[in-house]
This record gives sequence, C-alpha cells and structure tokens, in this order.
Amino acid sequence: MESWQRTIYCGAPRAEHIGQIVTLNGWANSVRDHGDLVFIDLRDRTGMVQVRADASESADMVLLASSVRPECSVSVTGEIKRRMDGMENPNLATGDVEVHIHNMIILNPSRQPLPFQLSDETQMASVNEELRLKYRYLDLRRPKMQAMLKLRHDVVNLIREYLNRHGFLEIETPIITKSTPEGARDYLVPYRLEAGLFYALPQSPQQYKQLLMVAGCERYYQIARCFRDEAQRADRQPEFTQLDLEMSYVTQEDILQITEGLTIEIIQKLSSKRLGSVPFTRLTYDESMRRFGNDKPDLRFGLELIDLGDILSKTECGVFKSALASGGQVKALRYPQGASLSRKEIDDLTVFAKNFGAKGLAYLLVENLGTGGASIQRIKAGELMVRGPIGKFLTEEELIGILRACEAQPGDLVAFSADKSEVVANVLGRLRNEIGKRLQLADPNVLHFCWITDFPLVEWNEEEKRWDAMHHPFTMPHPEDIEFMERDPAKVRAVCYDLVCNGTEWASGSIRIHRSDIQRKVFDLLGISEEVQRERFGHMLEAFQYGAPPHGGIAPGIDRLLMFLMDTDNIREVIAFPKIGGGSDPLMDAPSPVDDKQLEELHLQVVYPKED
Repeated sequence: MESWQRTIYCGAPRAEHIGQIVTLNGWANSVRDHGDLVFIDLRDRTGMVQVRADASESADMVLLASSVRPECSVSVTGEIKRRMDGMENPNLATGDVEVHIHNMIILNPSRQPLPFQLSDETQMASVNEELRLKYRYLDLRRPKMQAMLKLRHDVVNLIREYLNRHGFLEIETPIITKSTPEGARDYLVPYRLEAGLFYALPQSPQQYKQLLMVAGCERYYQIARCFRDEAQRADRQPEFTQLDLEMSYVTQEDILQITEGLTIEIIQKLSSKRLGSVPFTRLTYDESMRRFGNDKPDLRFGLELIDLGDILSKTECGVFKSALASGGQVKALRYPQGASLSRKEIDDLTVFAKNFGAKGLAYLLVENLGTGGASIQRIKAGELMVRGPIGKFLTEEELIGILRACEAQPGDLVAFSADKSEVVANVLGRLRNEIGKRLQLADPNVLHFCWITDFPLVEWNEEEKRWDAMHHPFTMPHPEDIEFMERDPAKVRAVCYDLVCNGTEWASGSIRIHRSDIQRKVFDLLGISEEVQRERFGHMLEAFQYGAPPHGGIAPGIDRLLMFLMDTDNIREVIAFPKIGGGSDPLMDAPSPVDDKQLEELHLQVVYPKED
C-alpha cells in the first residue's frame, strides 16, 4: 500500500478513535505556525480535522508543516489524540480530537496565489461570481459547495429509490433530436452529412416519454438534461436537470399522489425544513388568481386580495364606478401597519404599482377613532377613522364595508386597484409579494407546497393574434370543455397541474392527449397547419393510431428543489458547472470560435452583423 493511501476521512475522527494510527488526505484549509508547534486544519469533502506537529515529538515534522501553504494537497499519518482541556472546537464535528503527525507528505503544493480565500466564507460572499466560476474547481472545494454536491447526490439517489419502489423504469431518451416548438428557442446542431438539416437539443423529453407510453413501458422516469435558449434569470439556466415522469392508465389524482409522496419523503429525510401543509394545499387556477393575483402563490403568509365588487356596486366614486361598469374589477389589499409609511414611501409604492400596469394606487390609512391632527382630513368609518385622497369619494357605509372585508386594523394601509381583471391581479399580486418581503412575513424554514389545477388550455396572444398553449400542445382538454374549442376557446380548461413552492413553480405536468383526433383539434386551434402537423408531429399522430393508452406525467426541477433546500434564489449555487448571463462559461471560455474547416464540413458560414 502507498504510504499516502487514506485509512480515514477528515470528517470522521471522534473520541472513540483515540489511540488509532490513521492516514488522512486532503487540503490544508489553514496553517497556524507557533514556532515549535504548528497546527493545520486538514479538509476533504467530508469535513475538517486539526493535525498537529510538535517539536517535542518531531522537529522534522514541524519544519515540514511550517512550509505548507493553504490549499496544498497533503497526506498525514499520525495518532488520534484528545485535545487539551479548553482547546476543543465545538464548531467542528471533529473538535474534541486532533491528529499528532508522525509523517507527512506534500503530495502537490499550491504554487499560485489563490484567486480568493476558500477558508473565509464571509469574504467569499463579496467575491465576484464570474471569478468564482472561472476557478470553479477551487470554489467547489469549499465545505458549503461540497455539502451542496452531497445533498444533490442524496436527492437524486432518493428519487431513484422511491420511483423504483413504485414500479418505474429508468429509461434514457436522445439528446440530439428533432426541433419542435415547445415555448423556448431551441439549441440547434447542424447535420454534417447533408446541408440544411439540423438536430435540436431537447427542451424536454416530452414526445419521447409519450411514445414510451405507446410502447407499453407504463411507468417511466429519467433524470433528464434539458436545454432552452432563453433569457437568463436567477432561477434559470440554458441547461438544467429535471425529473421526468410519465405513467399510463392513470388519472390526474394518481400523478399528484405519486409526486406528493416523493416530495414529502425528500423533505422529511434530507432537510430540516418544515412542510407548510400535508397533504399539500390545492387551488384551481381561477381560485389562485382570484385570491393571490398569480398562479404561483407564496402561501407562507396571508394577505389575500379582496374583491370589492359587491360592496361598491352602487358607488359614485368615479374611478371605481368606471372600472366596474366596463367589466373590470376593484380589489383591495391590506398592508399591515402600512399607515406609518412616509409620503415618499407611499409614492414609491405607487411607482411600483405603475411598473406592473396600474394607472395609479388609491389607498386608505386606518386609524383609531378620535385620532387627532386637524390639518389632515379624516373620515369616520364606524369605529375607525381613515385618511387618504380616495376616502372623500366613498360613503361611510362603503368605507365600513371595505375595512371589514379587509379585516383592517388601526395602523394598516389598504391599497386598491381598479382595472381589467388581469391588470388588477398582476398589480396586487406583485404588491402582495413585495409587502411579504418587506415585512418578512414568510418563514424561511417552511416549504409550503401547493397544487394549482385546471389551467386554461390556451391563452390569447395579442401581438400575434392567435391562441397559444398555456402549457404545451400535448395537454388534454377537460372532456366536458371540448365543445367550446371552436366557439369559445378561452373557456376550455386543461387537465394539467403545477406544483408550487413558496411562490416558485417547481413542477409542471398534465394528462396528455392520446387520441389523434383530439390532438389535431388542438393543433388546429393553435394555428398549426396540416402540413406542419405532418412534418413536425406526424410520428406522434401516427403512434396514437395504434392503441395509445391514456397517460400523463410531470417534470419537477431538480435544480429548483436544491434551491429550496439550500435557501438560495440563485440557481448557479446548486449546479456544479453553471453558465452565467448570456449562457457563457468562464471556466471553459465557452462559447468560442471554431475552425473554418469545421464550419465547412457542416456547410455553415458565419455572417457577422454589420457595425452601425
């Protein structure tokens, strides 16, 4: 055996190991040289342990240890001993013991100055992210990042164990495939053997997994790599990983139960987080939009949107009356203790609302009855007083109704939005999230999952003057709504579902269309011509002619799940080698030019944009 071959990991030594002679390998996290005594914190992916070179035991080892620099790769052989009384480190799992060095080998010194100090997490918070990614192999040495990689491994391993127990088969699908419209822009791969032909990288294995159901696999899963050439955001990457599931002969309820069970098992076994609701909360799309203003509600706090249509049905307040008369809505949102906001802060809220479509932001400030201050107009509303520009246009009865409906208390601010329903939802939904963030209403230790069901099948694209699929074109319409597809498509609900956690979509799925006649109807509704149907989806339509079973599936995002578990809103923190803005990779310096010969083989020519 080589003299540097490990017998124990750095994170393993405990009091029960005292007296054992061990060999550890790792990196020098830090070196403390006290002359005749040198301490090295030795780190590997399992943890860290203190090793000690003492001149009273070996002057040669002290000399060698003092030459070690941070991030040198070293091997230490020595005896595990208890630390001196009072010298224990409660912050380390190995903090009761240390390894007294008998022999040490510097396997490879760290010769270059470090681009950042790996041992200082406080300093790492200020390190430029692009620099971290350029030296990602160093960044990943940090205990925090090693913990992420281990957690990611554990999550994927548990997923496999769970699904294997439930009769699923893990099946791989192609990475180079056919370009089909699925919402985002494809990454294209030129076909070398014939000019003008291209593969595409999959945005998801959607069609393949449906064809696997036609093939009789019944229960399929895959830890799938997916690719979308779209604008970068904190929670998106051009390539990402999802758990892909598909099941035959199932209802929506079957898929929800399988997914919910898997999610609960992951959280309970691998996280200290608490679940907000078990079983998971369920909302229809319409209910979620009505109560929270969006289809991805954060349910860790209340503050629901209050519809004032009935209370204001006879109002003479012009802005509210006009909105209701034109078929719009008037809704309110309570801002707890918002009455203490300064005029500038309220003006900033108004600007915030305008950024999301509002024409302005009407509001009331709620106070106790009899509050002084004659210079500011106050209006009696039952047992409370209100002030604010909109108050004088409302009757006392209307004011009382509004305050009761909003459950307003003295010190609160009540904000209003009066407009088309979609504008009201967007403005107050965004404002609700902003209030929750400002007041820190959401418990960071809670993961509140909820199902959103019964989405519309299609949504109107005003710019293109056409109907677009709200999820994707393979989603089954509710059978009882199929009759509306030709005369009123907006009424058609889809048998689809999203799983949302703390205001972020985590998984999306649906019962699929398994009949070619229904699939053609949906394609027709989306304006996909018969020629394009044959060219791009002919294989699917043909497959459905051979007894395709009813089937459905879902695709939870593994990267986003890790974000929930690790309390980060940056997806790059949970991927080993992520891309930065624009999809570039500082480590590999990609994308990069290729040789003219390669372009020639692929029948391609680069046409550079003209300079202004």
